[in-house]
Amino acid sequence: MTHDTARCRLATHTVTNQPAPTGDLDFLALDIPLQEALTRDAPTWVDQRLAPLGADVGSTAMQTLGELANRYPPELQLFDRYGRRLDEVRYHPAYHSLMHLAFDNGWHAVAWQEEANGGHQAHIAALYLLTQVEPGVCCPFTMTHAAMPALRHQPDVLSEWAPKLLAWGYDNRPLPAADKSAITMGMAMTEKQGGSDVRAATTMASPDAGNGYRLTGHKWFCSAPMSDAFLTLAQTDDGLGCFLVPRFTPDGHRNAIEIQRLKDKCGNRSNASAEIEYRQAWCQAVGAPDRGIATILEMVQQTRLDAATAPAGMMRQALLEAWHHAQQRHVFGQRLADQPMMRMVIADLALEVEASLALVMRTARAFDSPDDAHEMALARLLPTLAKFWHNKRNAGFMAEAMECLGGIGYVEETPLARLYREAPVNSIWEGSGNVICLDVLRVLTRHPASIDAVMQELDTARGMDPDYDRTIEELSRLRGAAPDILEQRARWLTQRLAQALQASLLLRHAPRAIGHAFCQSRLGMASSPVYGNLPTEVPLDAILSRITP
Repeated sequence: MTHDTARCRLATHTVTNQPAPTGDLDFLALDIPLQEALTRDAPTWVDQRLAPLGADVGSTAMQTLGELANRYPPELQLFDRYGRRLDEVRYHPAYHSLMHLAFDNGWHAVAWQEEANGGHQAHIAALYLLTQVEPGVCCPFTMTHAAMPALRHQPDVLSEWAPKLLAWGYDNRPLPAADKSAITMGMAMTEKQGGSDVRAATTMASPDAGNGYRLTGHKWFCSAPMSDAFLTLAQTDDGLGCFLVPRFTPDGHRNAIEIQRLKDKCGNRSNASAEIEYRQAWCQAVGAPDRGIATILEMVQQTRLDAATAPAGMMRQALLEAWHHAQQRHVFGQRLADQPMMRMVIADLALEVEASLALVMRTARAFDSPDDAHEMALARLLPTLAKFWHNKRNAGFMAEAMECLGGIGYVEETPLARLYREAPVNSIWEGSGNVICLDVLRVLTRHPASIDAVMQELDTARGMDPDYDRTIEELSRLRGAAPDILEQRARWLTQRLAQALQASLLLRHAPRAIGHAFCQSRLGMASSPVYGNLPTEVPLDAILSRITP
């Protein structure tokens, strides 16, 4: 070795004041609010079955797979080497490994296999944990789970598809469903000219000469285009209908579903979203031919709860990253975790996570009570409220968590950069903010029992906090406002209902310090849109101690 070479290899510095790698973590054992929610409301089997998943998602191996799935996004292969159409989406092996984690353990099926026995609570808790590995995997997971209620509108289709839809396992091979033991399901509703206005769809469904229908048209967004079948909307002579479109026709040939391109998205990089063309694609009707929206809304009701849960999981993952960094990084002579402003910021983030988790778990419990009129009335409205508000908080949360890490939070070596890009997708998916608020107004006018049920739920915490009580009075007054006033204030109403429900749950079930701190900072006169502006009297130690045991 020459002198010059040796000089070039001398170390210029020693790495100090950087957090140690986290190593393997157990995301269930570390999550005090999740454990409390499961103990309080769920059957004991739910926590027991979730235990291995908590250890898996927090492991270094699984976290690495999440990074790889994002670094190597899916690719579209339209043709084979001989020019035959394939219309296939190819994924990195890391993505398939994460799909196995979700599907081999039956988390897509648990809500229906344990219906009315904690199944939805198990599904939502699993989704919350799986999101903390890689949210992109959760799209096909959610779609497959959510298809069941829609299929129940067509018993013959249900009997054909449900056994493999509920089967534990994951088979990514492009084969007819008859040749597979387990399948996944996607969705294709959106068209260019319609967007959220699905009644403007121009895709046409015509009766097939044999049986079923033939579809002709274009879908601007097809979620999970590698799935074995898709639920879609199309016009019939009777109105807008819902249809199941398999990847392969009953005779084993590839169906005439052509993928035009994959969307180059801001985030959600590991998951494919596509534009597709139906060229006389064969399909089966699901429900009455003029009841397509009502049928597909059975699916949307489920997916909206998942879209409310994903931001809670993402925020929890970001919170753990920020807290781990703050506990080991020293600045100006002391740990970041001991700096007054940093403690304020992270405590505020922790309150947001705990409140969001409480609301989605309470909503899942309502879904698990199909014979209880009060719970079913709650289940109609709570997913909509939670989806709107959790996603409105998510993007700002991710930006704040990045700041907790400083410059390293903005680079791809931490999960925060991809979580920040991911943050808007669930707010747009299944109805963006204004559409969601219009749905809240629709429930207010057409399903007053749901609003009554929410107000009853809120009444249970009356008298526990003055800021909370003032909020309930505000909501009661606005409920009777004129329709034009209600539409102008629909976003405020949706936000306030969601926050009030979060506050009610924390006041009743969390330690006293948590509930009152939430009410002061979200419902009180000193509330601020900026994280880290908690009132000075808030007990920070009590809040921070609940981030990890």
